[in-house]
Amino acid sequence: MTYLICIDDTDMPGTKGTGWLVQELCKLLEQNKMADSTSPISRHQLFVHEDIPFTSHNSAMCFEMALQNNDIFQVIDFMAAFLEERSQKGSDPGLCVAGLDQNLDRERLIKFGKNAKKAVSSKEAAYDLAKETGIHLSEHGGTGQGVVGAVAGIGLRLSGNDGRYRGWYHLGMPGDVVRVDRLCQYPFIDQLVTPQGKSLPLDALVCIGSEKTKTVRLKERQVLVAVENENVKSSGISYRTITKEEAKQY
Repeated sequence: MTYLICIDDTDMPGTKGTGWLVQELCKLLEQNKMADSTSPISRHQLFVHEDIPFTSHNSAMCFEMALQNNDIFQVIDFMAAFLEERSQKGSDPGLCVAGLDQNLDRERLIKFGKNAKKAVSSKEAAYDLAKETGIHLSEHGGTGQGVVGAVAGIGLRLSGNDGRYRGWYHLGMPGDVVRVDRLCQYPFIDQLVTPQGKSLPLDALVCIGSEKTKTVRLKERQVLVAVENENVKSSGISYRTITKEEAKQY
């Protein structure tokens, strides 16, 4: 069985972010054999508004977890204890767990996630949706407001077209020319695509846009985005990978 796990609001200003803490949790789940495997972590941007308390960016962190032999409720207890021990004092951690089976009401969860990107959502609405769709939702400190982002992150990950993956990648120096198939040899790149999601041919050449960049989630894949190259006349290369700054829009 595969589960989606989403965590929100574990940090405070000046401390390490939720992404760092979730990465530590993934390591512990595998090391302690609580999970068979965990996937790369995706970051999902939520609505930024004065009525929503958050530390810096108001984003939720989500990953997949494969589980064969262990009881999911024991794993949830393990994650809950971890959050209560490791989250920063003053934060409002929320935890959501959804089994990826045929009974999961993806449509309603996706709708909630998309709405949380543009409007204020309530704890009551998050709990009501969790109860009605049969997913786990719990709060582990402070006001527990992070449950809203935790449910929203599940929906946004399910949509397959939202978020960027945790980790900055060095793929070369700016201006370097690389074949698409070479970049796709990295385990964290499924394909190079345009911002519209069109795949670039494996034999195409692209320029490296900046020394560091991120992968993003499009069509349920971990992809590297390539945009039209401004220097195509001088370089002869039609596309370049997005820069570190451009990656922040996802």
